[in-house]
Amino acid sequence: MSTTAVPRTGFGELLRRWRTARGLSQLRLSADTGVSSRHLSFLETGRAQPSRQIILFLAEQLDVPLPDRNDLLLAAGFAPVYGSRSLDDPAMAGVRDSITHMLAGHEPYPALVMDGGWNRLLANQGSRALVPDIAPFLLAEPVNVLRLTLHPEGMAPRIVNLAEWSEHLLLRLRQRITRKGDEGLAKLHDELASYPGVRSPDHHPEPGQRVVLPLEYRSDQGVLRFLNTTTSFTTPLDTALSEIFIEAFYPADETTRRVLAARPLPSW
Repeated sequence: MSTTAVPRTGFGELLRRWRTARGLSQLRLSADTGVSSRHLSFLETGRAQPSRQIILFLAEQLDVPLPDRNDLLLAAGFAPVYGSRSLDDPAMAGVRDSITHMLAGHEPYPALVMDGGWNRLLANQGSRALVPDIAPFLLAEPVNVLRLTLHPEGMAPRIVNLAEWSEHLLLRLRQRITRKGDEGLAKLHDELASYPGVRSPDHHPEPGQRVVLPLEYRSDQGVLRFLNTTTSFTTPLDTALSEIFIEAFYPADETTRRVLAARPLPSW
């Protein structure tokens, strides 16, 4: 049996891709970093060999995600410096315990933990308030929260302001795609954009007086209104942890607060 080796993309090409993705010329990157444009040109064309230190420095300046920083190091012949551990890894026990306490402390309001592809990792009991009659296939692992939210057999029929909320979610997804250049996320975006009632971020409504966009969700007890916040780790040294974020929902009115406080729910 024969195999065909797939050549690794060179460091210079990867550096050029990230610089271009950030909309920077060599001259502008030079001004921002203090690295001469001549040396940057030599790095990109392979005429100069980068040091480990300059790779990490340029990656930081270009806001390269941690997994891709490892790729830059490998392409230049260095060992990767960032590990990748799941939340189930014993080394992540402290992190997992902290996140679990955060979720429990947010009860009875919804909160969940997702990875960089919006796949659910953990969720608290309050999250059940948003999934009373979801098609079973959308709850099969791994649960993609964006698909669960916008699919016509998911939460979408109950979202009163679906056009606005879907536009908000797709805009966040596009920003993520721009930052990471992830083809899988690009395919997910196109899938979600094809769903009925979903509005593309290309639509630009006239600005109004609203300062935040609530999620308006039609429950069996009436319309619930939520404000949401997103929390991530600001100084992660692990590629998996750098992708994790926590989405927490807060009641935007007294009706929502009262309804959620009155309904004890089982865990997911």
